[in-house]
Amino acid sequence: MKRREFITLLGGAAAWPLAARAQERGRVRRVGVFMAVNADEQGKARVAALTERLREFGWVEGRNIRFDVRWLGSETGRASEYAAELVRLSPDLLVANGPTVLDLQRATSTIPIVFVQVPAPVELGVVPSLARPGGMTTGFTHFEFDIAGKWLELLKEISPSSRQVAFLVLPEHPATPGFLRTADRVAASLGLGVIPIGIHDVPEIERGISSVAREPNSALVIPPSTPGPRIENRSSQRRRTTACRRCIAIATTSRTAA
Repeated sequence: MKRREFITLLGGAAAWPLAARAQERGRVRRVGVFMAVNADEQGKARVAALTERLREFGWVEGRNIRFDVRWLGSETGRASEYAAELVRLSPDLLVANGPTVLDLQRATSTIPIVFVQVPAPVELGVVPSLARPGGMTTGFTHFEFDIAGKWLELLKEISPSSRQVAFLVLPEHPATPGFLRTADRVAASLGLGVIPIGIHDVPEIERGISSVAREPNSALVIPPSTPGPRIENRSSQRRRTTACRRCIAIATTSRTAA
């Protein structure tokens, strides 16, 4: 399922708490949206999918609803600041994309939160159960940690000669340890070694991919916890694509694919 479709689902979920708080007729509802991605074309398309879906439920921006959007992108150190800023606006609902849900949960325990694209939300402590999330938080997940083992099995099928697999990861992402633990557990049975490569920006991504491409019998996994920063120029994109073509790779989202 595409990310835009996830956000469309999110729009339906977001309509529920808004409807529950609709006793005060005539008041404009306020929704705080905390996006973990950049405010680029793809990011804006996700927010547009959310607002369009809510419009279908009768929530029209400028008439009975207002959206306050914050974009985290590569500014991971400001996550708590942005979350607190949204909470201070006293929204009727908070919408979280990715790990920003954890920052919103730390900032408030009284405002409903709907999340999307959070890998393994039970393991990360976002909700106690998928069937019964309880509390003020609910939403959708798109990956469980066990999928990391499937990535390795697929790589081994594609390239039986592979001996090591590099994981291009954002070290501080809360899902990174879970994906790496699962990968380490499965890798031994497949005769693979797992090498985590921490990245934060485009130059680090390029260096990481190039280092894998130089090693024989190596492969690359880019999990969903890896950021997808914008490539600022075509020459940079060409270098990254050329390096990728020299190694076997699995990219779990279009934002991280070369």
